[in-house]
Amino acid sequence: MTVLEQAVVFLATAVLLVPLFRRWRLGAVLGYLAAGMLIGPHGLSLAGEVESTMDFAEFGVVLLLFIIGLELQPARLWVLRRPVFGLGGAQVALTTAVLTATGIAAGWSWQPALAIGFGLAMSSTALVISSLAERGRLAARHGREAIAVLLFQDMSVIPMLALLPLLGDGVRSAGEGWAAAGKGMAAIAVVIVGSRLVVRPLLKAVARHGGREVFTAAALLLVVAAALAMERIGLSMSLGAFLAGVLLADSEFRHELEADIEPFKGLLLGLFFIAVGMSANLSLLASEPFTLFGIALALMALKFGVVFAIARAAGSPGPAAQLLAMALAQGGEFAFVLFVAAQNLGILGRIDTDRLVMAVTLSMLAAPLAMAFHERAIERWMSARAQPEYDTIDEPGNPVIIAGYGRVGQIVSRLLRMAGARFTALESSYQQVDFVRRFGSKIYYGDASRLELLQAAKAQEAKLFILAIDDVEASVKTAAVVRKHFPELPIIARARNRVHYFRLRDLGVRTIFRETFPASLDMGKLALLKLGMGSAATERAVSLFRAFDEEQLAVQYEVHHDEAQLIQTSKEAAEQLRELFEADAVGPLAGLADKTVRTAPPH
Repeated sequence: MTVLEQAVVFLATAVLLVPLFRRWRLGAVLGYLAAGMLIGPHGLSLAGEVESTMDFAEFGVVLLLFIIGLELQPARLWVLRRPVFGLGGAQVALTTAVLTATGIAAGWSWQPALAIGFGLAMSSTALVISSLAERGRLAARHGREAIAVLLFQDMSVIPMLALLPLLGDGVRSAGEGWAAAGKGMAAIAVVIVGSRLVVRPLLKAVARHGGREVFTAAALLLVVAAALAMERIGLSMSLGAFLAGVLLADSEFRHELEADIEPFKGLLLGLFFIAVGMSANLSLLASEPFTLFGIALALMALKFGVVFAIARAAGSPGPAAQLLAMALAQGGEFAFVLFVAAQNLGILGRIDTDRLVMAVTLSMLAAPLAMAFHERAIERWMSARAQPEYDTIDEPGNPVIIAGYGRVGQIVSRLLRMAGARFTALESSYQQVDFVRRFGSKIYYGDASRLELLQAAKAQEAKLFILAIDDVEASVKTAAVVRKHFPELPIIARARNRVHYFRLRDLGVRTIFRETFPASLDMGKLALLKLGMGSAATERAVSLFRAFDEEQLAVQYEVHHDEAQLIQTSKEAAEQLRELFEADAVGPLAGLADKTVRTAPPH
């Protein structure tokens, strides 16, 4: 089969299966794995070059690590040193220790048991990050901690590969191991020095004198060179790419490099998962199903328990620790490298290596299913029954209470802080609370619609209540509680749209800001100026529109419970606005207003 024919097989299978799996909400990763199993040598045998495909596709993981490195500026990486080296180090060390002890208890000698423990302690960087990104959870606490653990795992591959020969045949292997470790340190130093002294000046020259396609070629050359520098000495290509990314994270080329590499990364990662599916030895699975499934399930259960215990000991809340453990429970692609290296050194036999590789593959296949089941069933069940452990407010009452510490609440708080006004901030999302606290802000985790929390915040003594909650239902519920129990407390509220505005008005809230209205007026003002309207005429047009819209908002509020009247009022308002612009003789764009004013539903 020619290269083009193979490409057609890969692309056609992915195009058919991946959308189907996404529609079933099983994720793209599982779709790619299933595609590989279908066309692989143990399936329909449409593509049989598993090793060459895997060698090529592993470059997708390399590009992924490079982009992750670009996102981690050295200063930020230093801030993450505790989760990377603390949580990540504890996960690798404890998981390896537990798995090694389990292997010895199962009858292995300590050398192969330790090699197996090393390999099975690894999780799949590509699978975990892809799954978290699909679910929009990379920025959540467990997402950030998962990245930290995976980074340490990738870094630990160097000493693991260097130490493997020490488990082999004595002094000669030991010498080779220490030589490999020395080469690893030297390669890291070369990547660091080369990035500072060679790469940045080269990229500047290419950006100045070359075209966009030449810069893309230079970006790929950078990643390939850093990866090959590591591979040539028998270490992880991904680590070289990651280091190159970190060292360029604070450069002026960061965003352009990321944009150039992203398309290649996506395609090659998909090919990587197809290759993993192709490598699944289904004949071995057919002959030893209970053994292989037993190893895979035992591995996932053991890693889940270890990671959950470590995360809880590190202070993660129960739900976050559970999600982190679920994300990291499977085996990883680096296990394939470690097991093959151990086999070549005579530490593991061929049959044992095949069993372990198949068990790791099964765990990677099961991971997306386990995450989907956890998300759909366990998380919903727990969130419906769990009572959150809210913070205890341990300070005297402040003049201002801010409910909701998202985009709006943070801007208001920064202005108050600059002016020296004291406030108490409440937020019901523990992910948001954890994120904000990392930047030194004092904020309390709690539901502002709970009367006892408002009393603890001394709402009865406050002078102002800022209602900045993003969720409409939570905002309305909080406003109702405040109006009922603290009727004298003034409320300044945000409204996401007209409907939200009307519901707050129904509760007696009078000072309400529609969050998109001022920005929309600013954009419209700039558009008129760009179209040639004079500044005075533009100011007049915007002023007329603002006054008219606020007047109509009050009119529509009076009839908002009657949908037919609300629609009729909206139509009449559009016609009145057109007449108003004509009567005011806005200028050369009055005709434009005639063409562009349309009836629109309340927003």
